[in-house]
Amino acid sequence: MPKKKVLIMGAAGRDFHNFNVVFRNNRQYQVVAFTATQIPNIYGRKYPAGLAGRLYPKGIPILPEDDLVKLIKKFKIDEVIFSYSDVSYQYVMERGAVVLAAGADFKLLGGESTTLRSKRPVIAVCAARTGSGKSQTTRKICQLLKEKGVDPVVIRHPMPYGDLTKQICQRFASFSDMDRHHCTIEEREEYEPHIIQGTVVYAGVDYGVILKQAEKETDVIVWDGGNNDIPFYQPDLHITVVDPHRPGDELCYFPGRTNLLLADVVLINKVDSADYQDIEQVRFNVREANPEAILIEAASPIFVDHPERIRGKRVLVVEDGPTLTHGGMTYGAGVIAAEKFGAKDIIDPRPWVKGEIKRAFENYPEIGALLPALGYGEKQIKDLQKTINAIFCDSVIIGTPIDLTRLLKINKPLVRVRYELQEIGKPDLQEVIEKFLKRKR
Repeated sequence: MPKKKVLIMGAAGRDFHNFNVVFRNNRQYQVVAFTATQIPNIYGRKYPAGLAGRLYPKGIPILPEDDLVKLIKKFKIDEVIFSYSDVSYQYVMERGAVVLAAGADFKLLGGESTTLRSKRPVIAVCAARTGSGKSQTTRKICQLLKEKGVDPVVIRHPMPYGDLTKQICQRFASFSDMDRHHCTIEEREEYEPHIIQGTVVYAGVDYGVILKQAEKETDVIVWDGGNNDIPFYQPDLHITVVDPHRPGDELCYFPGRTNLLLADVVLINKVDSADYQDIEQVRFNVREANPEAILIEAASPIFVDHPERIRGKRVLVVEDGPTLTHGGMTYGAGVIAAEKFGAKDIIDPRPWVKGEIKRAFENYPEIGALLPALGYGEKQIKDLQKTINAIFCDSVIIGTPIDLTRLLKINKPLVRVRYELQEIGKPDLQEVIEKFLKRKR
């Protein structure tokens, strides 16, 4: 039978994983190309032959998603596999309609065909939306495991934005590891807090190779999910974080609702800063969708190092990039800090934005009067520095979880915002982890 011609729609993460586990050595299919969106500077490259396998000695091109219809018609594509996350149901089916109209089948791959099984117990931390609070939840779980005498390893959802052949399997245990791998701001935001906590982090492109390496040095693997994607590994404990600042999104974003339905534990985060009615709506939605899940409520209180640099000052707020772009949030920890500690005014950065940062505002106009800490490459990092230094303000509030001064030279006083998870009442994560360890032992 002739091979089915496949095109994989992605954003440099889930798409590569789906190829590796479903299509790489499958002679029934020919993957003609990947398409790329969300992340700048991804298309125009190739998924290299060393990763693509013996069926693809020349590698596989990565092309712009904007050319989707042209590609389907040019290569007579049979199937299009949608393989990225944190988009609305409306968005997914709009793409589906375009694909069907162009003459191809439109498909989604589920966990049964894409999750790998580990010899070690796996705790998966996922979410309904980007920016819900996975990172602080993962850190809290690692802390609780260590208190019980278990030294976990974190495996992070992929962010392979550099040379893919050098990113097959990456291990991060120190700041020098991040420097050696030329990590972007987005990667550092996820790895640095774990490293400070003393937890080893793995990431990369080939999650089969990564799993085998991680299993050698731990008894428990903690999957630290990206966006609102489902896990790459079959979890023994599935925890899903939901955000009452975006009530209802837990039901209508892909594949966040899948995480909600799969969850053993649902954690409603940020109850200290969300409106009561929104918290109630999320509670109701969670109970309706997954009544068997354990429900935990938590706060993410913020701490700043120099509150005097906020009170009465005109401040620039720099927030986590993906949360403002495809996460759809109009504020984050930086704005909450500005309001809590009495900033006089939040400066709108848009008149000063430079280069690739300006293009990000054009692509995501809903960002508004905040500056996303975007740094997917050296050019974007330089443009972020130029933008911050050009803005007239009294101080800069850094709402991202990393020390940006390791990468940027900023000519203004800085305030760093930190936030950790605090469960409220019972049940809590300690009870969940104790039961999990007892069951697994």
